[in-house]
Amino acid sequence: MMLARAIHFDESDMNIFHKPARTGEWCISGGFEFSNWSEADLTGKARQAFSNGWLGVETFGRVSVVAITQIEQAELDTLVTALAQHFVDIYGAPSVAEAEGVAREELMHMVETCDGQPANTLLLISRELTEAGVKESVRIVEARDAGLDQFAIHGSLDED
Repeated sequence: MMLARAIHFDESDMNIFHKPARTGEWCISGGFEFSNWSEADLTGKARQAFSNGWLGVETFGRVSVVAITQIEQAELDTLVTALAQHFVDIYGAPSVAEAEGVAREELMHMVETCDGQPANTLLLISRELTEAGVKESVRIVEARDAGLDQFAIHGSLDED
C-alpha cells in the first residue's frame, strides 16, 4: 500500500505556511479544514495553505510537495488514531472511536490517490472555492532517475 510523505526541496514552506509539516511525515489532502471557508478567509498564509498545502498527519502542518512511498498497515492504523484524535481536539468529534471511521476514510482516499503510482512520484495539490464548495486537483509529477554523471565529477586526480 502506498501513501505520501512530506518533502522539502528548499526552505520556502517554512515561510509560507503558519505551521509547516515536518519532512518525512505522512500526509493527506486535509481539504476538510477548508469546508466552511469563504473568500474572506483566503488571506496571507491561510490562503497559501488553502491553495496548495497538503496536511501532515503527525504535526498537522502543511507542505507543498509530497512523495509517494510504501506504508505498512500498522503505520496506517496509527495514523487513523492520530487523525481521529485531531478530529476530537480541533473539530469537536465526540470521541476517538466515533471519529476513526471518518479518519480512515480520509487516509484511504489518499491511499487511492497514490495507488498505481511508482515510489517517489511527486504530488502537488491545488484548490479553489466554487459555488459547490472546495474543488481539489492533484498534479502528478513522475519520478525520474538521475544518472550518476549528473553528480559525478569526471577526470583524474593525477596532476599529470
